[in-house]
Amino acid sequence: MNSKNPDRVTFRKRPQQERSIQRVDAILAVAARLIAEKGISATRMTELAAIAGIPIGSVYQYFPDKAAIVRALLDRHSTLIQQKVEEAFSVVTSLGHAVELACGMIDWYYHEFRNEPSYLGVWLGTEIDRDILRINMQHSNRVAEIFLESIQPFLLPESRIDLKARTQLFSHLIGASVRFAIMSDDEMALRMLYEWKQVIRATLLAEPVP
Repeated sequence: MNSKNPDRVTFRKRPQQERSIQRVDAILAVAARLIAEKGISATRMTELAAIAGIPIGSVYQYFPDKAAIVRALLDRHSTLIQQKVEEAFSVVTSLGHAVELACGMIDWYYHEFRNEPSYLGVWLGTEIDRDILRINMQHSNRVAEIFLESIQPFLLPESRIDLKARTQLFSHLIGASVRFAIMSDDEMALRMLYEWKQVIRATLLAEPVP
């Protein structure tokens, strides 16, 4: 699934009419189920079309290949996460409050996707496709930007933290840690996330050692 052509992971034809939107929704619903059951590599476009009850030609009208389907599913997950982050960080009252909101987002992230197997399948697709990995990195960086924008009014002018670099790093690590937790049993997952939140509280906005 590697490519140097990012256009391949976009809609070939965006649905406009209600019937077309319903077709795309049906394709993505079946794709999510198949990816959860089989993984991306074992998912076949022909099988997807048959289960969705849609001619294979119609599937290709919207999605040039599986990578485009993974991208569409990733976009749905990313949109949900960004909306939740924007909502959570719209009410920041202090730096400490922002850190606690970040810890709360970890809990929400874990519980929201714990029982959605297709989420891990889609994420694994980002690891084997360079174009989709780049898109996922853009999403992670956007989450970091939302956090950074929310704390700007509370930052001390003498701070020596490279906040753009640090927030992007933490945004990526938070996503990776939650996915790792989702792949673990629930008891250990909660223990790991508790420890990770302790690390975030201690280090996310800590000034660098001289």
